[in-house]
Amino acid sequence: MAKKSQLPALLLVEDDPGLLSQLRWCFDDFEVYTASDRDGAIAQLRRAEPAVVSLDLGLPPDPGGASEGLATLEQILALAPQTKVVVVTGNNDRDNAVQAVALGAYDFYQKPVDAELLKLIVERAYRIYELEEENRRLQQGQDSSPLPGLIAGSPEMLKICRTVEKVAPSSVTTLLLGESGTGKEVIARAIHSRSERCDAPFVAINCAAIPENLLESELFGHEKGAFTGATRQNRGKIEYADGGTLFLDEVGDLALPLQAKLLRFLQERVIERVGGREDIPVDVRVICATHQDLPALIAENAFREDLFYRISEMTITIPPLRERSDDAHLLARVFLERFAREQGRAVKGFTPEALKAIKAHNWPGNVRELENRIKRAVVMADGSQVTSEDLELSDSGEDPLMLNLRQVRDEAESRALRHTLQIVDGNISQAAELLGVSRPTLYDLLKKHGLNR
Repeated sequence: MAKKSQLPALLLVEDDPGLLSQLRWCFDDFEVYTASDRDGAIAQLRRAEPAVVSLDLGLPPDPGGASEGLATLEQILALAPQTKVVVVTGNNDRDNAVQAVALGAYDFYQKPVDAELLKLIVERAYRIYELEEENRRLQQGQDSSPLPGLIAGSPEMLKICRTVEKVAPSSVTTLLLGESGTGKEVIARAIHSRSERCDAPFVAINCAAIPENLLESELFGHEKGAFTGATRQNRGKIEYADGGTLFLDEVGDLALPLQAKLLRFLQERVIERVGGREDIPVDVRVICATHQDLPALIAENAFREDLFYRISEMTITIPPLRERSDDAHLLARVFLERFAREQGRAVKGFTPEALKAIKAHNWPGNVRELENRIKRAVVMADGSQVTSEDLELSDSGEDPLMLNLRQVRDEAESRALRHTLQIVDGNISQAAELLGVSRPTLYDLLKKHGLNR
C-alpha cells in the first residue's frame, strides 16, 4: 500500500477541465484533490478531509449562477466546519461572494484566475487552519487531562475534572456525593492538590468507621482526664489539619450531637477539645462526602438541615462506574498492569471474552469492585491473559464497540480511538484493521487527538 502523503490536502472544485488542470499543478506544497460538481466535492471532502477548499460558485447544474456553489459551500461547512473555503466567482458576482463569506467562507477571489495570487490566498488560509488546529489540540489536551491520582477518560469524569479545577483554588466547603466505591476520596485529594493548601496536611477520617463514643475525641481532641483512660492531652483530626484540608467521609453517619458541634466549628472556625474550656481557632478547608441521601435523612430528622447547607456550599456528584463510558476498560488495564507488577505475574492483557464481560457487568461496587476483581484475576490467571472465568464474570453482552472512523468526528472519533486501543492493548496494526483504516491514517488520527503516546 502506498504511503500516505505528508502534504496538507487541498480540494479544487471547478467545472472547467482546462482551468482545473492548470490549477492542479500550481500547488506543489499540497496534496491536490479535484472535483467538478457538488457530489464529487462532498465525496472528496469525506475521503481526503482537506484543510482548504477552492470552490467555484458556478457549478452544474447552475454554471451561470451561484445556487449550486453556495449549496456546496453550506454542505462542506456543515460536514467539516474547520475547513477553510476560498470561493472563486465571476467578474460580476461580488454580491454572491459577499453572501458566501457571510455563510462562512474564509475568503473569495474573482476570475480570471491568477494562479500565483490564488496560491497566496490558499497558503494563508492553510496557515490559519494550522493555528486553529493547534489551538484545538492544546485545548483538548487541557480539557482531557485527568487529575492527579484519577484514572478517567470518559466525558462524564472529564466534566468532574473540570469542575474540580474550578473549585479547588477557592476555600468553599465542598460536598461529594456518590455511591460507595466511586472514588470520593480520590476527588477530595485532587481538590486539595490543586488548592493553595497543597503543601499543608490532608487529613481524612471515616465517620462511619469509628464508634460514636470515640468519634468526638478523634475529631476535636481531648484534655487529660476528660474521661476514663485519657491520660494525656490529645489533639484531634481537625487540629492536625490546620492550614490544610479536612476530609470527612461518610458524614451522613454522624450522630446528631456531633452534627451540632461540627456546625459550630464550620460557623465559627474554632473548636473546643473534649473536657476543655478554651476555644482553639483552626484554619482548615472542609470537604465532606457521603453515599447517603441527605435530604431524605433531613426529612427523617436524622440529619440537620442547617448543617447540610453549611457543608454543601459546592456539591459535586460523582457518577457510578456503569455510567462512565469505557472507563471500566481503562481502569481495568491500569489495575492489571499494577497488580501484575506487584505480584510478579507475567499477565499482559485480557481475552476478548473478558473485555466483553467487563463491558457487560453493571459494577454495583463501582471502582472498588473492579479493582478487587482484577487483583484476584491476576493471581488466579493461568496464562498470559485474564479470562472472564478469572474475573468470575459472565461474558454475555454486546460485542466491544467497533466504529468506522470515517463516519465519526470530534468527540465520537476520539472515544472510538481510545476504546479500540484499550481492546487491542495498544497494538496499532490490530487497531487499524478493526477500524478499517491504514496504519498511516491511524497515526494521523492518534496525533490529531493527542493519543500518539
